[in-house]
Amino acid sequence: MPRYLNPPTAPKPASRYSQAVACGAAYKRVVVSGQIGVDAAGQLAEGLEAQMGQAFDNLLAIVAAAGLGASDIVKISCFVTQSGSVATFRRVREAKLGAVAPACTYLEVAGLADPAYLVEVEGEALQEAGPGR
Repeated sequence: MPRYLNPPTAPKPASRYSQAVACGAAYKRVVVSGQIGVDAAGQLAEGLEAQMGQAFDNLLAIVAAAGLGASDIVKISCFVTQSGSVATFRRVREAKLGAVAPACTYLEVAGLADPAYLVEVEGEALQEAGPGR
């Protein structure tokens, strides 16, 4: 089982995330490419919060397709083109992940692959390897 680390010798996380996640060797690992606010039909959501929610939905759908769930996510990175959006990110992340507190990085960037894209979310999930996994 992953160990979520927030040692007293490091700063306390500013919101629901962990400073690190330590895992043993017997894990199924899924690394998910950056997801944008486009749904399966190719429609781009309108506005930052809607795009962020869709990007998280896409990430969760890919994790689920690999046989894992939100509780298996151990790392999230979020790239946002609108400065000052960390509160929106925290709100959406907590709505989509609930009590899960993966390691997390939030970055404000000058742009993404298309100017219409306001956010990109990538992640990593781990699950203990076992028979049939």
